[in-house]
Amino acid sequence: MAEVRAEMVANVWKVVVSEGDQVAEGDELVVLESMKMEIPVVADADGTVTALKVAEGDVVQEGDLIAVIE
Repeated sequence: MAEVRAEMVANVWKVVVSEGDQVAEGDELVVLESMKMEIPVVADADGTVTALKVAEGDVVQEGDLIAVIE
């Protein structure tokens, strides 16, 4: 199991995957926006997205859980 967490305070600009989607290491999961910069958040392991904890428009804090991949 891999937990994908936010590395900074940011807005969730775009959600690319859904729960149940198969992903490979390096696949884009969500795109965050901070200070007019887009920051892609990528999968750090192959697997299935079993939990997606953010929605477009959410604000995440550093360390917040974005997704779980199993």
